[in-house]
Amino acid sequence: MNNINNLSHSKWRCQYHIVFAPKYRRKEIYGKLKADIGQILRKLCEQKGVEIIEATACPDHIHMLVSIPPNIRVSDFMGFLKGKSTLMIFDRHANLKYKYGSRHFWCRGYYVDTVGRNKNAIAAYIKNQLQEYIIEDQLTLKEYMDPFTGSKNTKA
Repeated sequence: MNNINNLSHSKWRCQYHIVFAPKYRRKEIYGKLKADIGQILRKLCEQKGVEIIEATACPDHIHMLVSIPPNIRVSDFMGFLKGKSTLMIFDRHANLKYKYGSRHFWCRGYYVDTVGRNKNAIAAYIKNQLQEYIIEDQLTLKEYMDPFTGSKNTKA
């Protein structure tokens, strides 16, 4: 009950799991850019009164668990977040303008899900997402076996 927020005439707990990615899922979110994107997203969330509960920046997408006030629609918040962050990213990193035509850094869509009572499970999922991504990337060894005959192929 301690995470229920108040407005003048309402009590609310609106938490969402949001995932969005850069255009063409380019692996742009790393190093200095990763720190800048995190800083920019925190600043924009503060401006709208949105609380970031948990967030992780993977190399090609961002996971966020946020608490959005009921007077802001999720679609309006995502439009604000992606639009303003794009402008701020291109201001700080002018060389990215040439990779992304028309100044579009984020892809058009996003994934959003309401959290409900599963907040701890989703927060743990977001926290471990980067480790799972690294493990999955390491498990991409090629199997040299013909799926139809079952015989092993020694050719690479």
